[in-house]
Amino acid sequence: MRILVTGGAGYIGSHTLLQLLRKPHEVLVLDNFSNSTPEALKRVKQLANADFEICEGDIQDGTRLDTAFRAFRPEAVIHFAGLKAVGDSHETPLEYYAQNVSGSIELLKAMQRHDCRRIVFSSSATVYGEARYLPFDEHHPLQPTNPYGRTKYFIEEIMRDWVASRQDASAVLLRYFNPVGADASGRIGEDPNGIPNNLVPYIAQVAVGRLQHLNVFGDDYDTRDGTGERDYIHVDDLARAHLAAIEFAAAVTGCEAINVGTGRGATVLEMVKAFERASGRAVPCKIGPRRDGDVARMLAAVDKAARLLGWNATHDIDSMCRTTWNWQSANPQGYLQA
Repeated sequence: MRILVTGGAGYIGSHTLLQLLRKPHEVLVLDNFSNSTPEALKRVKQLANADFEICEGDIQDGTRLDTAFRAFRPEAVIHFAGLKAVGDSHETPLEYYAQNVSGSIELLKAMQRHDCRRIVFSSSATVYGEARYLPFDEHHPLQPTNPYGRTKYFIEEIMRDWVASRQDASAVLLRYFNPVGADASGRIGEDPNGIPNNLVPYIAQVAVGRLQHLNVFGDDYDTRDGTGERDYIHVDDLARAHLAAIEFAAAVTGCEAINVGTGRGATVLEMVKAFERASGRAVPCKIGPRRDGDVARMLAAVDKAARLLGWNATHDIDSMCRTTWNWQSANPQGYLQA
């Protein structure tokens, strides 16, 4: 299948790209490299021993999208491109709405102009907001508590309406929980610009000596140790979910939202301990106040993914931390040292 991957140089995009090439599928990556680097794509080519096309561009640029669609003629799209930091979204909400929502509209317009009818969307469990019950299933009310989560919610609704307007279209909305880990090779992994916004890459940079300590936002939540609890999923499992989702989208019509998690939770301090086991290094922590927009617990119901996609997560948190440390210790400055 010919698949256009937006944001394919990013953390999740690059791991999914590697598995797409191993399938093998024909791939075109569209990326503006605002939070990624071409070095990741170079390494994916080496790992897969396969070539693919790259188009540098932004999803808000309809002309650039038309150029890519005309040249490549994709049969399906996997859409990763977008801004993703909860904290930043409170500070720059208009930037988030422009890039995430307006950019996704431009992408769908281009798909419609070029008769591409299949899309898998990188959504987020943040669309659920505060839990009315746990685990979150796909019928849980959607009440995101921050601008980032609201952009994902609005994109989901736009995609539902787009699919409803076309009898031959399909969309799979993959609601990620907390992706972590890295490819077993240690050649690709999560390498955020600046100070990491997510827990595990922050822990990894503390362990490798780039940061002095971990800031823990709140220890008074209703959890086992008072710190926030999340459902973490290995990025390789998440990448496999995208392959299953694109095959599902090619075989059906309509729109489906599907959780992608493990169904098991770990607190911040439990992840710290797991990382200390994996790295053999101490991770100093400083407890601070809660962060705006955070919720106490997030836990996925994953039976729908098993039923519709034939997919289940296979990695535990020790594997997640071990592969993260393998990546970070081999690449202490991320891709910058290349």
